[in-house]
Formats: sequence, C-alpha cells, structure tokens
Amino acid sequence: MGFPEANHDYMGAVTLKNVSKIYNNIPVVDDLSFEIKSGEMFGLLGPNGAGKSTTIRMTIALTRATDGEIIVAGYNVRQRPDLVRRSIGVVLQQTSVDADLTVWENLEFHGRMHHIPVRDRQQRIDRGLEYVELGDRRKDLVKTLSGGMKRRLQIARALLHDPQILFLDEPTVGLDPQNRRRLWEIIRDLNRQGMTVLLTSHYMEEVEFLCDRIGIMDGGKLIELGTLAELKNKYGEGLAIEQQGDRLESKFFPTLETANTYLESLPNKIGITIRESNLEDIFVKLTGRDLDE
Repeated sequence: MGFPEANHDYMGAVTLKNVSKIYNNIPVVDDLSFEIKSGEMFGLLGPNGAGKSTTIRMTIALTRATDGEIIVAGYNVRQRPDLVRRSIGVVLQQTSVDADLTVWENLEFHGRMHHIPVRDRQQRIDRGLEYVELGDRRKDLVKTLSGGMKRRLQIARALLHDPQILFLDEPTVGLDPQNRRRLWEIIRDLNRQGMTVLLTSHYMEEVEFLCDRIGIMDGGKLIELGTLAELKNKYGEGLAIEQQGDRLESKFFPTLETANTYLESLPNKIGITIRESNLEDIFVKLTGRDLDE
C-alpha cells in the first residue's frame, strides 16, 4: 500500500497558515504564517519565550496546533502526522540518543523503527557514520562520546531514513567553537545536496553564515521575514554606536558611507563608532533585547 498523494497546492516544503497555539488561555504562537521553499535553509530567530520551540513541535507533529493549518512535505500535519514523520529528520536541543547503547545500536534501533530493510539499513548506518566522522566509534557507548560527537550522532540518526526536510532546534548549543564549525560544515553540505533545513539558533553568526532567509519571532508572532541583505536594506547597512552613560545607543543609516558622513558632521566625535550593521543589530532593534534574554 503506497502513501496517499501529497497536496501539491502547497509548493513549499513547509507551509504554516494562520497557526496558533494557546496554553491556559495565553497565545504562545499567535496567527503565524510563513513558507519554507524546497531546498531552502531557513532560520527562525526569537528571544526566549518567543514561540520558536512550540512552532517546531507543532510542525513536526509533537504537539497539535490550536488553530490554523500546517503542511509539511505536502502532507497536512493534523491529518497525516505519520507521513509527516516519515518525511522529516529532527535534531532537538536536548540530547536524545540512548547513552547506554553503542553508537551503532542507536542507529540500528532507529532504522528498525522506520522499518528499513536489514541490508539497506546496514549500508545507511555505515554511510551515515562515515559522513559524520564517527565510523571509528561505532562500537563505543554513547556515554563515552563528547558533546560534539553526540550531536553528530543525532544528525546521522535524523538522516538515516532519508528525510526530505531536516529540523534543527539549537543544534550547536553548548558546543565549543571547533565542534560548532564542524556541524556548520555538515549542515551546509546537506543543504548543498538539496536538503531543506529549518534551523533555530541562539548564535547570530550561525544564522548569518548558514541561512538563506530569516524569520524573527517575538511574543508568538512573526515580526520580520527576509534575507539578511533584504533586512539590512530595510533597516540600514550603516550603524553609529554611541556610549551614553552606561548604555550603548545605536542609530541606523542607509549605507556605511552615510553613517561616516554623519560622523564627520559632528563637532564632537568622541565615543562614537561607525561600522556595518549585522543581524544582531537588527534583531535588537526589532525586539528591544538580546537573543538570550
């Protein structure tokens, strides 16, 4: 028996349409709508409590939306969560591999859960371990692995059943810079191969480096959406930063040149820095706070 035909009225890999989630009469996600294109690397940013994790949990069929429609890989999440789960790979922030099993046993168990035939399963496990550079650790207990290795194992497991879309919720949190960069390389390579990726992150430079488009959430709502170039064009590519008492005040300018012209016009230039704006500047302007607040 084959899969029912996907709904191709939705051209994107992921579509959220007027999605809300209410807990105790409080909207955690509020009328959220956006689309992720097939093959796109999409970043979802927001301060703590913005609704990012709840959005991902609804999209991967771990919790049900109160209202609205979510389509993933052509399937309605509410109607066919089973087919959505077969179409996606998920790496959540919490380490979810079994520490008391070996690296190989974790992947073997996952492969059996997805009913991958034994010969194909062994080939996929071997290929996946080599891809994330854990081939020499296949017999080791997961509890002996470093944090970076555990996260790479999670990625290998998420890819084992050949998903169309990969969901990464804070995939590099708590990792040292070297392991974080190694994961960036893996994620970018997967995307180059055609994998659609939804990424949430607390690291602005991670989103700048990896993502094609960025959605910014605050208070359960999507407050901005676009490429980094579009956001900088909208809010300003130049920035003047001035120390005022114990605070830093920022002023955006259309270009770095106009920011420098502004500086030259000031009779007192002490304590003022001019530089190119970045994603973090725009985020703080929109939300009024840093990402980890």
